[in-house]
Amino acid sequence: MIDWKIRSRSHECEACKVKFNDEQVYHTLLFAERKEHQRVDVCRDCWDEQYGHGASDRKGFISHWSGIFHVPPPPPPEPLQKESADTALTKLVELGNQEYEPICFILSAMLERKRLLKVREEFRDEGKRGFVYENPKTGDVFTIRDPELKLDELQDVQRDVALLLEEGVDAFLRGGEDLEESEGGAESEEGAQSEDVAEPEPEGDDDPKDAIIGDEAEAVVEPIKT
Repeated sequence: MIDWKIRSRSHECEACKVKFNDEQVYHTLLFAERKEHQRVDVCRDCWDEQYGHGASDRKGFISHWSGIFHVPPPPPPEPLQKESADTALTKLVELGNQEYEPICFILSAMLERKRLLKVREEFRDEGKRGFVYENPKTGDVFTIRDPELKLDELQDVQRDVALLLEEGVDAFLRGGEDLEESEGGAESEEGAQSEDVAEPEPEGDDDPKDAIIGDEAEAVVEPIKT
């Protein structure tokens, strides 16, 4: 299984080790290793000399793109505000917990629709679809697997996304831990009183990625400031 960790854009060419200048063209290559994607950023000269002539057959790499390097500005002071979709996604991806795959999938779809993320590659891993995303502003690259949500499962996940963006990732995760503890104590009592309720049938086989964003969910996505 290929992991989904974030791979940040390098500040120097990984072939010649020369630091990138502001507004310099660079090339990114993505290699599929056994258990993870390996990202390599190189300058234009090293691309031409070492990789460019094999670009037609990808010369061992699964994807390639070019970009303009911008020297990152100093970080601004952290404002007291709701969690934005991009920062929430970054935090959850860094956790690497498959429990949050559905939330990450919806957040990435929201940001893709807002053109705050770009799909650089679509792949299949162990029979499941996945996407290689790039944040154009930061140059960060990470992979998101499709959890294959059914349409009747979207409402619960979208509610979790709205709650996460309202409370912030840290509070959301703490709330989940508290909920698990409380449910453990009440499970036997609820089991004695519960009745069988028929589950609603899915309405169709549409791709949830195409119908995943509701008006309420779109409203909480904040654009990346430039």
